[in-house]
Amino acid sequence: MRQIVLDTETTGLDPAQGHRIIEIGCLEVLNRRVSGATYHVYLNPERDIDAGAVQVHGLTREFLADKARFADVAREFMEFVGDAELIIHNAPFDVGFLDAELARLGEGPIGRHCAVVDTLRLAKQLHPGQKNNLDALCKRYAVDNSGRAFHGALLDAQLLAEVYLAMTRGQESLGIEVAPPPPAADAAGTRRGPLRVIRPGADERAAHAAYLAGLAKECGEAPGW
Repeated sequence: MRQIVLDTETTGLDPAQGHRIIEIGCLEVLNRRVSGATYHVYLNPERDIDAGAVQVHGLTREFLADKARFADVAREFMEFVGDAELIIHNAPFDVGFLDAELARLGEGPIGRHCAVVDTLRLAKQLHPGQKNNLDALCKRYAVDNSGRAFHGALLDAQLLAEVYLAMTRGQESLGIEVAPPPPAADAAGTRRGPLRVIRPGADERAAHAAYLAGLAKECGEAPGW
């Protein structure tokens, strides 16, 4: 199964107000193992960045002035995410921005190409009434986020991948077929068939009863077996 853990940074909070994506970070997970393949790009939003957003991610318009525009990278980005399942924390936020960017290019929403798992929704189901932002989840699942001075799309995708794998551990399919054990081998390595049961005859049962009676007499009580 191919999954892409994805995060974005933006100029503000609402794409309907013209805010844009300024950073995309993606990390590939194959069959619940981080493959090492990543996609990371900074983008020129061609507009100002809210001061509050700069305080969160530290990206300025000056830094982004010479970076590519979303239209320049849209094809390579879509090729990377392909038909993978997207793992996103607070997915409606990032998906809303991606859909707005794709709509500017006359393209349909990202959901036409990829299924989406919202890890914030999953965390709220697992930990109701608790903080479930990425920092809180890193602490809960012992994921080291000490290098997260600012939010960064690729760094946050890497942290989220660790959190997601820890959070969903034990939910993998357990439908594993188990083969029956092979016949036991004797000391010479020869395979043996089923054991043959030989039941005692009347004389043997009588001798055994006499032995137990003698043992009871010596011990002063009947044996417990």
